[in-house]
Amino acid sequence: MRVGVLASGSGSNFQALVDALHREGSPARVTCLICNVPGAKVLERAAKAGVEAVAIDHKTFSSREAFDAQLAKELGERGVELVVLAGYMRLVTPALLSRFPGRVVNVHPALLPAFPGLHAPRQALAYGVAISGCTVHFVDEGTDTGPIIAQAAVPVLPDDDEASLGARIQKEEHRLFPAIVREIALGTISVEGRRVKRPGVIA
Repeated sequence: MRVGVLASGSGSNFQALVDALHREGSPARVTCLICNVPGAKVLERAAKAGVEAVAIDHKTFSSREAFDAQLAKELGERGVELVVLAGYMRLVTPALLSRFPGRVVNVHPALLPAFPGLHAPRQALAYGVAISGCTVHFVDEGTDTGPIIAQAAVPVLPDDDEASLGARIQKEEHRLFPAIVREIALGTISVEGRRVKRPGVIA
């Protein structure tokens, strides 16, 4: 399966995907990266990994829909079958989602539906939760509201700050996200309404 990654920042999740998927026998491979922030570190990571990278500044477009239509065009021209949001800091619109129905996934640094949107570890600390974590989910038009595929829990320690909690959550993201992409590529994941079914996993 040809995977296209959308990213906005340093690209640690992009790197984790490349490291996990670019192995002999893998059912999926990252074939392109599109970054909406020219000069972001993820572009350097893509170059080192030999992955085609395209920088498209969203600020040059008249609307969110116009930008997403261009994304859909670029991904479609490259034969992308699954779109993966890896640290992509923008909401997506039907202009992209309609081109890849049920084939856009994201990882979020919280146990959704708790703490959607920006600064999830900061939100978790402010709320005083004992357990946080990460969620891999299908993407819809809302803010982190799509069907949940898988989650991993991370304890919140008494001396945690945003950076330390975020780092431990990110470690779980790097483990869980590529595993779920592999499952999707193998065709073992199905969705009925909001319920995601994975063989061998008790719902």
